[in-house]
Amino acid sequence: MSPSSAPFAALDPDFEARVRSSFARQTVMKTIGASLRRVAPGQIEIELPFRDDLCQQHGFIHGGIVTALADTACGYAALSLMPPKASVLTVEFKVNLLSPARGALLIARGRVAKPGRTLTVCTADVVAVADGEEKAVATMLATMMALHDRPDVAPGT
Repeated sequence: MSPSSAPFAALDPDFEARVRSSFARQTVMKTIGASLRRVAPGQIEIELPFRDDLCQQHGFIHGGIVTALADTACGYAALSLMPPKASVLTVEFKVNLLSPARGALLIARGRVAKPGRTLTVCTADVVAVADGEEKAVATMLATMMALHDRPDVAPGT
């Protein structure tokens, strides 16, 4: 994914800085050790190195962690297309856990399927990387809501 291959145009010329700044304030992503890999209009990649303390009882990354990665990737993909003073919240999502999340690294790739003024539909795929090979772990369909002129929610969050 490169910015030139993005299918949408950003409304905010500073969308990448805004997305990166907001992600840096995501304490849950910081807590689990996730980082923002790539930002393009309508497309986001987040990576998470494997950690034993994020696993469930069988040694796989917990499904809640996988879901948080996918949700966050969808949210930031949506935010990247929103106007400068908008913020984003998840309205709903459906996640399918496809296989155990095991490998050296998880990558969540969020994409906007259909942008809108208020509601944006996104998808995310999460893959596990082991020995240089990617294996599908989860897929998500999500709806994100743009918040405009909300003094209780900081813009760009």
